[in-house]
Amino acid sequence: MVITNDKELKQALKKLPIEDQRQLAARFVESVLYLSNEPSIKRALDVVKNKERTPVEFEDAYKNVKSLAVKTYTACGENADWSAQAAHFVAEAAKACLTPEDQLDPKQSLAWQSAIQARMAKNCAMIENEEEVIDNEAQKQYQIVNESGS
Repeated sequence: MVITNDKELKQALKKLPIEDQRQLAARFVESVLYLSNEPSIKRALDVVKNKERTPVEFEDAYKNVKSLAVKTYTACGENADWSAQAAHFVAEAAKACLTPEDQLDPKQSLAWQSAIQARMAKNCAMIENEEEVIDNEAQKQYQIVNESGS
């Protein structure tokens, strides 16, 4: 099945095992990673992609991006800086990607949560840059899933 809309995307992601969701979520985050200059996000994604990661590495990566998400949330609310908002949502997307299984919302997939946060990051960047041409992050995500064969 080829994903062409959000309903199909949500259904496809929800059916995937957690590890497959994490791998796709990492790709969603990578698509907007340029909107953040925080190296801890890239390191966290490297942990996600490493099949031989240890539980301690995974937990540390999650704690780092969770802390970053909190820090960027408080920073971006001060003056409605759209670039700061975009960086915050990149951190939130990474946090969703790394959410421990026992903390997952059973109604949503972590990949879907990561996808939505990545879209928010992109929207903030588009506002900041006053872009007239919409660069549709949802379409990129459909393509990522379609290419993955999931």
